Amino acid sequence: MDKWSKEIKIRIKAKLEGVRERDLKFFRIDEFVRNIERTEQYSPKCPQCAKNKIEIGVNIEKIDEAIKVPGPVRREYDRLISRISNHLLKEHGFYPPFHFTYLYSFVGMVAGLATGYALMKIFPQTDWIPLITGVAVGLIGGQVWGSMKDKKIRKEKKIM
Repeated sequence: MDKWSKEIKIRIKAKLEGVRERDLKFFRIDEFVRNIERTEQYSPKCPQCAKNKIEIGVNIEKIDEAIKVPGPVRREYDRLISRISNHLLKEHGFYPPFHFTYLYSFVGMVAGLATGYALMKIFPQTDWIPLITGVAVGLIGGQVWGSMKDKKIRKEKKIM
């Protein structure tokens, strides 16, 4: 962690003194601080991270207002967090926890549903068994495959 991110972290802590822990979690302050550190890390090589660094500096001045008062400042803060998170996801490979587990479970369930439906139409005497089996197998397969990929991401410390 370099000087800039340490300074930003101190300013955030000072501005949010006395704010309830529940509000800090709801507004994803911990994620924001981690993303600030990552932005600092990648900003020398990534022009978008350098641009985000400037936006972070501007928005930090109003972070207490964004947390305490609904309105345009809060919307801008939410957009900033989303922009930074999306950039880190797409360009630098950081993922939310269980990203692949959820994604692959959904895809596996849909593929199992389609396969089961096709088998149900091909073999009508089997009733609903191929459909239910297809969904179950697809869901379980997606869970296993996704959790393996999430484990790899955790190992590489690429969790947002």
